[in-house]
Amino acid sequence: MKLLTSLCAVVALASSHAAELAAIPFKTIAGKDSSLAAYKGRVVLVVNTASKCGLTPQYEGLEALQKKYGGKDFTVIGFPCNDFGAQEPGTTEEIQEFCKTTYSVTFPLMEKIHVKGAEQHLLYAALTGKDGAFPGDVKWNFGKFLIGKDGKALARFEPKETPDSPGLVAAIEKALAP
Repeated sequence: MKLLTSLCAVVALASSHAAELAAIPFKTIAGKDSSLAAYKGRVVLVVNTASKCGLTPQYEGLEALQKKYGGKDFTVIGFPCNDFGAQEPGTTEEIQEFCKTTYSVTFPLMEKIHVKGAEQHLLYAALTGKDGAFPGDVKWNFGKFLIGKDGKALARFEPKETPDSPGLVAAIEKALAP
């Protein structure tokens, strides 16, 4: 009985955490209110992005994931971030134009946010804070977090792990499996 009670507590905590993530507001790059609740029932890859970084070519791989799995209840969400080496200095318009013309990005982009420090966005605090799903600061641009269809954080991938890496692809496919 004690084990069942503990198991129920863990399930309740995980469900609460998913609801918590889904309720955190952010704005689209067009300035509209949004949250992960808008993507309920979809597997989401949350990525902090930058236009002037050595890892910027990962946009190509992220867009390839979007094209490959987008019709299968998956989406990439890019969160531009200027926290690392000031590598995302652009305005909203400049970021959109760069992503569209250089990498033909079709996945949703959000407004520029902070992923670490005193101004850390609540979504990243929930993902990386001491009580977060995956504690520990984001190390650089293009850190990735996989969120399941139920809104639970499933996996974290460090910046140098490319979008086409076997581990990332396998995690997406597992999350999409019925």
